[in-house]
Amino acid sequence: MHKWQVRVYYEDTDAGGIVYYANYLKFMERARTEWLRELGYEQDDLMEQSIAFVVKRVEMHNFAPARFNQLLSIESRIVELKGASMTFKQLIRNSQDDQLVTAEIQVACVDPLKMKAKRIPHTLAGDLTGGI
Repeated sequence: MHKWQVRVYYEDTDAGGIVYYANYLKFMERARTEWLRELGYEQDDLMEQSIAFVVKRVEMHNFAPARFNQLLSIESRIVELKGASMTFKQLIRNSQDDQLVTAEIQVACVDPLKMKAKRIPHTLAGDLTGGI
């Protein structure tokens, strides 16, 4: 499992002062990118190797709102790994450890020029799953 924190800025909120629902998806995308970065994989370097990740499916559940200036924690873990795709379970909590949002996000590995499925490199898959 990977944890990453993000602060809610005014621009992330709607007229009511709560995080606009689509911004939770942005926070989760950043958390997945930071996980890759911490493992030594930069998205631009992967693109040079004709490897890109695209979101194929999202199922998101909102339980409680996040508000301006709150510090949020995004927990990410892989629940399914296939040859050319992986499914993440992601959870957003506030600093009081309240569960705000959960999502299951399936990401496909593609060749960005052909937009065709491509196997996830074994080293990357092993690093993400801890060699499991």
